[in-house]
Amino acid sequence: MTANPALSRRSLLAGTVMTGIAAGLPAGPALAKAPQLGTQAPYFYRFRIGSIEATVVSDGALPLGEPSGSFLGTSKEEVGKMLTEHFLSADNVVLEQNALVLNTGDKLVLIDTGMGSSTMFGPSTGKILNSLKAAGIDPKDIDGVILTHAHCDHCWGIMGDDGARHFPNAQIYMSQADLDFWTDEAKLSMAEPKYMKPFVEGARKNLLPNRDRIVFVKDGQEVVPGVQAIAAPGHTIGHTIYMVTSGNDSLAAIGDTTHHQVLLFEKPLIEFAYDTDSKQSAQTRVRVLDMLATDRIPLLAYHFPWPGIGHAAKQGEGFRWHPAPMEMTRL
Repeated sequence: MTANPALSRRSLLAGTVMTGIAAGLPAGPALAKAPQLGTQAPYFYRFRIGSIEATVVSDGALPLGEPSGSFLGTSKEEVGKMLTEHFLSADNVVLEQNALVLNTGDKLVLIDTGMGSSTMFGPSTGKILNSLKAAGIDPKDIDGVILTHAHCDHCWGIMGDDGARHFPNAQIYMSQADLDFWTDEAKLSMAEPKYMKPFVEGARKNLLPNRDRIVFVKDGQEVVPGVQAIAAPGHTIGHTIYMVTSGNDSLAAIGDTTHHQVLLFEKPLIEFAYDTDSKQSAQTRVRVLDMLATDRIPLLAYHFPWPGIGHAAKQGEGFRWHPAPMEMTRL
């Protein structure tokens, strides 16, 4: 007689349990019961770029909800298939917020500041000050805040609700095009897109009180030693990425050049609802990712799974994301 091939893993496990009980193992309740904690520690990740000490700090998860509302120019079915093939939810796209702190030895700068106290995307954002504290970084020691652009999840962490500056000793570096666009009072009356009014209100709240601290950056400019601005327009009119270089090492902080490690990597011409110019943004995405893939330059993507560091590799008409292994002991 042959063995029954239909034995399931469940039945095998059940058999193991019954064997243990039959052998005299205790079958009663456990003697101790630990409470469930339901909390996470603030998260940061420290690594090196040549002689620069770099730290990724999180502002928390940012859920976008049902993906067809944000990822355009394709079908809901195609998006759902791409997500489920990568074991991701097809009902709620959740982004991370990976801000970058650079300590050059002479300067301490922060690239992007998160959502601040706003709960526009839910209660899981606004964690950057706690993350900085956990990483041993005092916001008062930050010399410069560098903005990739002036959207809510990148500049709303500059000011507190009480009007206090979270980074009181920092100059702010950004493109003039983004400052002018996102603080334009005339846009407060725009009905569409629906996010325009709150985005402009938040930019005005966080940027206008710091107008005397803002230094405009231009394409190709070295913002601080080792950090070069590269224009990457489309997501916003003045969206800027930053190439960090020290010795033989480089890292590209690409901001919102791409929001998703599957949807906008494998099919980079998919359009994103929060782009100011979605077609220009898609072309910029292809150009930047092609450069990074060709030159094998690692990147930090603001919205990719924690901590957002890895490589782009060419794959068909798009790219494939290769996350870098986290090194928890070597600095």
